[in-house]
Amino acid sequence: MLQAIILYSVLYNKLITIMPFNRYNKKEGLIELRRLVDKFNANINRYMSSTYDEADTRQDLIEPLFISLGWDVHNEQNLSPDIKEVKYEGRVRVHEHGRETIKNPDYVFRYGLKTFFFVEVKPPHRAIPDSDSAFQLRRYAWSKGLPISILTNFKNLCVYDTRFEPRKKDDPRKALVCEIPYTQYIKKFDYLWNTFSYESAITGAFDKYAEETKGKRGHVKVNDAFLAEIEHFREMLARNIALRNRDLNLSVHQINSCVQRTIDRIIFLRVCEDRDIEQYANLKIIAEGGEGIYSRLLKYFEQAEGKYNAGLFNLGEDEMTKSLKIDDSKLKDIIASLYYPDSPYAFDAIPVEILGQVYEQFLGKTIRLTPSGQAKIDYKPEVRKAGGIYYTPKYIVDYIVENTVGRLLEGKTIRQARKIRILDPACGSGSFLLGAYEYLLRWYLQRYTEEAKRYEGKKIYRTSEDEWRLTLEERKRIVMEHIYGVDIDEQAVEVTKLSLHLKVLEGETAETLNGQLRLIAEPALPNLGKNIRCGNSLIGPDFYRQYDIGLFRDDEIRRINVFDWYDDEKGFGEIMRDGGFDAVMGNPPYGAEFSKEALNFILTSYESSTRDSSAFFIEKGINISKKYFSMIVPKSISFYKGWSSIREFILDNGIVTNIMECGLAFKDVNYEQIVICVGKEKKEKSTIVNVAYP
Repeated sequence: MLQAIILYSVLYNKLITIMPFNRYNKKEGLIELRRLVDKFNANINRYMSSTYDEADTRQDLIEPLFISLGWDVHNEQNLSPDIKEVKYEGRVRVHEHGRETIKNPDYVFRYGLKTFFFVEVKPPHRAIPDSDSAFQLRRYAWSKGLPISILTNFKNLCVYDTRFEPRKKDDPRKALVCEIPYTQYIKKFDYLWNTFSYESAITGAFDKYAEETKGKRGHVKVNDAFLAEIEHFREMLARNIALRNRDLNLSVHQINSCVQRTIDRIIFLRVCEDRDIEQYANLKIIAEGGEGIYSRLLKYFEQAEGKYNAGLFNLGEDEMTKSLKIDDSKLKDIIASLYYPDSPYAFDAIPVEILGQVYEQFLGKTIRLTPSGQAKIDYKPEVRKAGGIYYTPKYIVDYIVENTVGRLLEGKTIRQARKIRILDPACGSGSFLLGAYEYLLRWYLQRYTEEAKRYEGKKIYRTSEDEWRLTLEERKRIVMEHIYGVDIDEQAVEVTKLSLHLKVLEGETAETLNGQLRLIAEPALPNLGKNIRCGNSLIGPDFYRQYDIGLFRDDEIRRINVFDWYDDEKGFGEIMRDGGFDAVMGNPPYGAEFSKEALNFILTSYESSTRDSSAFFIEKGINISKKYFSMIVPKSISFYKGWSSIREFILDNGIVTNIMECGLAFKDVNYEQIVICVGKEKKEKSTIVNVAYP
C-alpha cells in the first residue's frame, strides 16, 4: 500500500506531505497508451461526431494521454496550487474566424515552479493543424517564453517550435516540428516519452531537447521582439512630442519623462485588458474614435487613477503630460500594433519578469535633442561604456532570494515575518524585488492555507477553479510592508513600481477585483512612492556640506541625486533608526563613472579604496543590513589585490556563508561573476562557507 511521502520544502522552509500517487513508468505508460488508442479505434464514430466537444476530448482522451506519460493530471498528490504538475490555464482570449472569443482553459505542464510546455486541445472532428488554432497556440506559448508546445485533437498531435514569432498570416505548418497521427502513437512512443513525459521534465531530457533545437534562423524571444516594439514607440513619441510642443520649451529630461509615462500607461492598461481587469479593446476604441485621441486617453488615465491610485496615472501631479500635443496618427499606430491581428503578444501570458527584462534594456537608452530641436535616441553614456545592459539571470535572482528572504523566514510565525524589510539599493527594473515579493507571496499563501478556516475571507479566498489565492488586500500589504528599493534613475524607479503593480494584480480579473474592492472600499493598488525611492544610494546630503550646490547646473544636480536614508519623507528614516533592513540584495553597477566631486566625496566617506562602484555598494549594503546581504559581483573581488580593502571590510563586518560561482553570467561580458552571501551574525572562530555552482 502506498504511503504519504514527507519531503522538506526549501520553498516553504518546512516539511510538506505529498499524498500517494501511482505514477506510470515508461513500460506501464506504453501499455496504457495502447489501451487508449484501441479505445479510440473502437469508438471512432462517436469521437469524430460533431457533438463530441472539446470538454469531452480533454476528459476522455487528452488527460489519459498525459497520465500515460506519467503526469499527475488530477493532482492526486494534493500539491498546493502554485506547484501542482498540471494546471488548467485560466481563460484565454483568442481570435477565430476574425472574431474575438474567450476559450475554455487548456493545460500548462510544470515541475515545481517551472513551466515546460502548453497543450491546446481541439475536438477530433476539427481538422488540425489549421491557421486559427496554430496561431492561438504559438501566440500564447511564445508570449510565455516556452520553447515547444502541443496542439492536439487526439486524432493528430502537432508539436510546434514556439520560439518563432507568430504572425496571423503564417501557414499553419510554419514552426511545426512534427505531426503524429494517433495510429503512430505506439511507434513514436519513445519520442513522446523522451520529450513530453514527467520523467523527461525532472531528468532534464526536455531541457536538453529544447537546447539542442534552439538558435534556429527565425527564432525570436518575446522579450527581444517587445523591446524592439516599445523602442519604436519611444522613437515615434519622442520625435512627435519634440516637434509639436516647441512652445512648451521642454527639456530633454522632460521629454524622456513624458515619453516613458505615456508608454507605461498604455502598456499597463493593455496588460489589464488581456487579464480581463479592464474592458477589452478600451484603448482600441479610443484610438478609432476619430480626432482627439490624446485628449480621450487623458480622460481614461484620470479614470484609471481613481480606480488604481498607483501614482502612474496621477495627472494632478503631472501637469506636463496634460499639456502635451501628440498627433493622432502616432497614437493610432502604437495602439493598433498592440491588438490582434497586428500583435503577436498575449499580454496575459507574458510574465511580469519578462516585461522587467524588456524594460531593463529599454532604460539603457535615452532621448537627446539636436541643436535644431529634433529628438534622437542614444545609449546612455554609462551604458555605452559598459557595453550594454545586463539583466540578471533568474537562477541568480532565485539563489540570492533563497539565501536572504528564505533564511529570514526560517522558523518564523506570520506575526514574526511581518517585521521583515527587504531592500535593493540599485533596483533597476526591479528583478530582485519581484523575486523577493514572489517568494513572500508563496510563503504567506502556504501559511494561510494551513489554517484555511481561520483565514478564509480575510487573507485568502477560493477561486472558481477551487484554488486558494491571497486576497488583493493581503497582496498589497505584503508589498507595502516588505519591499523597498532605490535607484538613481527616475525612469527605473517608475518601471520597478509598474512591475510590482502588475505583480500585485496577477491572477485577478474584473470579477474578482471588483468583488474585493467593494469589500475593502480602497483603490486596487498601493501607492509605492514611499517604498521605491529615486536617489543615489552612495551619496547623502553631506555632499552639499562639502560642495556649494550653487556650483552645479540642474542636470548635474539631477545626475548626482543625493539620497538621505534617514529622512522620514524622502528616505527610510524609521527603518534606518531601527537598525536598517533585514536583507539587502541586488546586482550593483560595475565600473560606474563618477564626477570628480562625487568620487572625492565617496572616497572620503567609505572605507573601501577599491575604485569600483560595486565595492561601494557592497560596503553600503552591509552597513544598512541587519541580518543578511547578498549581491552578484565581479569574481576578482575574491582574489585580486586591488579588491583587498573590500574583502577586509566584508570579513570585518560579517560572515561569508555562501558563494556561488556564476562563470560568465552575462552575455558579452568577458569576466566572471560570483554571488556572495554575508550574514551579520556573531562571528565564530571558524566558519563553513557553502560553495554552489549553477
